[in-house]
Amino acid sequence: MTEAATTPVHRRVFIDKQSPEAYQAMLAAADVVHRTAEAAGLDRVLVELVNLRVSQLNGCAYCLNVHTRAALRAGDTAQRLGVLAAWRDTELFTPQERAALALAEATTHPADATAQEAAYAEARAVLTEDQLSAVIWVAITINAFNRVSILSKHPVRAIPKQS
Repeated sequence: MTEAATTPVHRRVFIDKQSPEAYQAMLAAADVVHRTAEAAGLDRVLVELVNLRVSQLNGCAYCLNVHTRAALRAGDTAQRLGVLAAWRDTELFTPQERAALALAEATTHPADATAQEAAYAEARAVLTEDQLSAVIWVAITINAFNRVSILSKHPVRAIPKQS
C-alpha cells in the first residue's frame, strides 16, 4: 500500500462556519435570487428541479439531500425526482421545466458552447426574459453552494423514519 492510501483523510474546514460573513452574503444573495424567481413567475417546484439537477451534475450529496426534501415539500413527486437525471428521456416534465433544466445544465457546464446555444434557444422559446434570467441565477447560486458543501465535505446524515 502506498503512503497516500494509508494517510488518514484530514478533516475539512467547514468554510461556511470559518468565514460566516462571506457565507451570510451568499445566503442573502440566494434570498434575492429566490425572490427574483418568484417575481418572474417560476414556481418553487421548477426552482427545486434546477437546484437538484445542478447538484446531480456537481455530485453534491449535501445539496441533493436538502433540495430533494424541498422539492417534495413544494409538491413534486418521488417519480419525477427519481428520473430527473434522465429528464430528456421522459415525458414527465413540462416544456418550461425542460427548458429550465437544459439552461441549468448549460450554466453548470458553460464550456460546451453548442449545448449552451441550444439550451438558450429552447429557453427563449418558452421562458420570458425575466424567467430566463432567474433560471440562470438559480443555477449560478446552487453551483456556488455546491462548491461550499463539496469542498467542506458537509455530511449527509440519515433522517429517522416517521412512524
